[in-house]
Amino acid sequence: MAKNIQSLERAAAMLRLLAGGERRLGLSDIASSLGLAKGTAHGILRTLQHEGFVEQDPASGRYQLGAELLRLGNSYLDVHELRARALVWTDDLARSSGESVHLGVLHQRGVLIVHHVFRPDDSRQVLEVGAMQPLHSTALGKVLCAYDPVAHSEATEAERRPYTPRTVTAEPEFEALLDTVRARGWASDTEETWEGVAAVAAPIHDRRRMPVGAVAVTGSVERVRPGGELRPELITAVRECARAVSRDLGANRF
Repeated sequence: MAKNIQSLERAAAMLRLLAGGERRLGLSDIASSLGLAKGTAHGILRTLQHEGFVEQDPASGRYQLGAELLRLGNSYLDVHELRARALVWTDDLARSSGESVHLGVLHQRGVLIVHHVFRPDDSRQVLEVGAMQPLHSTALGKVLCAYDPVAHSEATEAERRPYTPRTVTAEPEFEALLDTVRARGWASDTEETWEGVAAVAAPIHDRRRMPVGAVAVTGSVERVRPGGELRPELITAVRECARAVSRDLGANRF
């Protein structure tokens, strides 16, 4: 165990060195700076290179940070930028709808809740930031599956658990459901995940027109679907919120 921890510490130190020094460093420079034998440093660099965290210039043989670190960093920044851009709009959505608002992103074959605005009343509520929701049965998840190819693959390859008798699990029906989501631009969930709970969600896109998350209004079936029909003003409000956040993220078509 100690050896593994030491290897991780050395790899982390190597990445910090490459991030804080010259644009490219040679093997001797890296080994000398970290007090490592060349063989040890080379082995760590090869592993980092294989994972995409380090790149080697073919002409000079020098090393620099790799594109995979940039991708991971952008992913982290995207989530936090998404939340920051959505704060005002989701607060407004909660006030206008009178219901809870959730902001979710794709994470580990599910939907990670990165922001939650409480229903604006005096009822006791539990903060759900950090909670995971299923992809195939929630409004947030359906939106992500409809617009994000990665989310779609995750949902179709995984077992679609029937949380309630209303949960759609069969592949033909699920694909037809996603076609409907794409056609109308929003998704709903009526007691497909939790009894007595309904939701409506819309996708959020970034400046590259890529889906980066979804926003949803969630509440009791009686309030969200009075008389068995979704309140049309909720659909409009959720879509407008998603468009507003998308515009703030640079999605010009919104």
